[in-house]
Amino acid sequence: MFDPVQLRSFLAVAETLSFTKAAERLGLAQPTISQHVRKLELAAKRGLVSRDTRDVRLTDNGDAMAGFARTILAAHDAADRYFSGSAMRGKLRFGTADDLAITGLPRILREFRQIYPQINLELTVAQSDQLYRRLNAGQLDLVFVKWVAGAKEGTVVQHDSFAWVGLEQTSLEPGRPVPLISYPSPSLSRKLAIDALESHGRTWQITCSTRQISGVLAAVRAGIGVAVMPSSLVPEDLKIITRRFDLPAVGDVDFTLLSNPHANKEVIDALTQAIVGRTLKKSA
Repeated sequence: MFDPVQLRSFLAVAETLSFTKAAERLGLAQPTISQHVRKLELAAKRGLVSRDTRDVRLTDNGDAMAGFARTILAAHDAADRYFSGSAMRGKLRFGTADDLAITGLPRILREFRQIYPQINLELTVAQSDQLYRRLNAGQLDLVFVKWVAGAKEGTVVQHDSFAWVGLEQTSLEPGRPVPLISYPSPSLSRKLAIDALESHGRTWQITCSTRQISGVLAAVRAGIGVAVMPSSLVPEDLKIITRRFDLPAVGDVDFTLLSNPHANKEVIDALTQAIVGRTLKKSA
């Protein structure tokens, strides 16, 4: 019903709010862009764009069409790749640290599967050290882990710093051990937290040990203790309490992609490019 060429022109206008910029983006003449939009409005029997001498705005129907256009064009592109014989094929065993799985990563993986439907994606969620061992054992092809900042190995997706996290009403008694919620050893955040406390003469006590980020967050929300986690991943209902209780700085961390040199490089590069450059904020 709707011509993909017209949809692409309309979507370029919707995203730039400019017929001139849309023409530049697509390498077409501005009158051609205008013609495509008019034809799409005729096909939809609705006005999609409102413009005057200064502004270009989408109508309510235009907002709706923009959403449909993205879906239609994504499906069209996926079908074209699938039936053209150029669709990338293969198997990818991908592992991610569990706290990175609460970021925008699931959305990125969903988009990746839509673009490359013939890639068999197997997902493993675990702690970073476990994923690293499995990668070295040849059991995984690509892993997304929390890595010591500045390490030369792998592709850094995002740089972050660890922070102490607790409830708004968290209270730490002077002279008492810091109640620490952490992953079991070995764990990068656990090791850095303990090293930081001990280097500043602070005592500590493990009040909860859990293998999953959901367990860490549940324990913090229950007031069982405090935890260390990347600053960008702290949920809105929890607070960074580092300065409040003069807790020592823990250090920096890199969200890093590490690959198996013996795996399908084309497939690994495709997922790497899908992840690199995307800001991985917490999803909730």
